[in-house]
Amino acid sequence: MQTEDFSELFPLFNTVNPETLEWLLSVADEHEYPAGRAVLMEDAWGNAVYFVLSGWVKVRRIVGEDGSSLAILGQGDFFGEMAILDESPRSTDVIALSSVRLLSVHAQRFIQTLFKDPQLHHRMLQLMVRRLRQMNIRFQLRHQPPAVKLANSLVSMGENYGQATDKGTEIYNIPFKDLADVADIGVEETTKIMEKLDSKGWIKIDPSRQVIHLINLKQLAHLAGKI
Repeated sequence: MQTEDFSELFPLFNTVNPETLEWLLSVADEHEYPAGRAVLMEDAWGNAVYFVLSGWVKVRRIVGEDGSSLAILGQGDFFGEMAILDESPRSTDVIALSSVRLLSVHAQRFIQTLFKDPQLHHRMLQLMVRRLRQMNIRFQLRHQPPAVKLANSLVSMGENYGQATDKGTEIYNIPFKDLADVADIGVEETTKIMEKLDSKGWIKIDPSRQVIHLINLKQLAHLAGKI
């Protein structure tokens, strides 16, 4: 991948020195995984930083034999950056929701890159603060009605990873169990709300292409309390 394409795809690198980015790509490894495959197991956290070139993944908390999705990530996002600075044991893994392409950079090489380019270091701090704010918003929503919490999750995914089409903003057809986990509501509630949103014409699920069209993103944002 060309450095210009990579910096355009990943906001983390849009202010990085081109020489730094060229070196980073030279030491990166590319991976492909089918839907359902474990991308990163709990005992592998801290080895590398991963960048999502295409597809969707979920970060899952493991409790006993059960799992609960903590986050859904799509193209242009990354994961593993916190673990390279934290050596404590992990109880999460990352699973491919769709077929996915990733680039990985070994932890030590990524740390070297951070030290090489102050702009990248600053940009990383900005994005980590943004993630903390998103976690705070999720915490603030904990007492809100289920429809508000689910709408917030859908809008966030649309804004962060959605593709503009003539049918509205397109996101992956996230399984209702994972949507429920991320929104912190029940699966039955999720099913009813999604059916209601579909009947209103605000969303449309296309199972044949495994996508959800967020047809009326403005109304969803209003329901989520974003506007």
